[in-house]
Amino acid sequence: MMVASSGELAAILGRVADGEQAAFEALYQATSAKLYGIIVRIVVNRSVADDLLQEVYVKAWQRAGDFDAARASPITWLATIARNRAIDEVRRRKPEPQGDIDDLDLAGDDAHPLDARARKEQLGALMACLGQLDGEKRDIVLLAYCQGLSRDALAQRFTRPVPTIKTWLHRSLAQLKACLS
Repeated sequence: MMVASSGELAAILGRVADGEQAAFEALYQATSAKLYGIIVRIVVNRSVADDLLQEVYVKAWQRAGDFDAARASPITWLATIARNRAIDEVRRRKPEPQGDIDDLDLAGDDAHPLDARARKEQLGALMACLGQLDGEKRDIVLLAYCQGLSRDALAQRFTRPVPTIKTWLHRSLAQLKACLS
């Protein structure tokens, strides 16, 4: 692998834009390790990363004339192509179900696999905060917001006046908000 300065890479990209195959090989030698690392960190699967790296260089060959040194360094321009192509691939592929996912159905129409993980972490934080509520108040919050029970139905079920249920809900939600922030 050869190491090239930004100026050298810009000159190489200029020669690639002119269709010079030797310059393209030099560009590949100077940048492939970095671009491959970017792609692998995003898609994880090395065989997919190999294919994407090839696509990135095809695009670089086709669009080398679009490179503008005043807007970005050559490696930044190439890294942006690699990153965007890898992200497109992750979005295109649906996450495969894992064997030991919790019983909770957290799957959704997330655009990115990390979105499901973030939702799971948020749910864990919410459950921890719910655990800090008094048992009866926690039950009232869950019945009201997960089961859709009205204040009247909750008042009958817990044999409490409706204003008390309303106050408990209000205070419990304030406590949850404080816990989550």
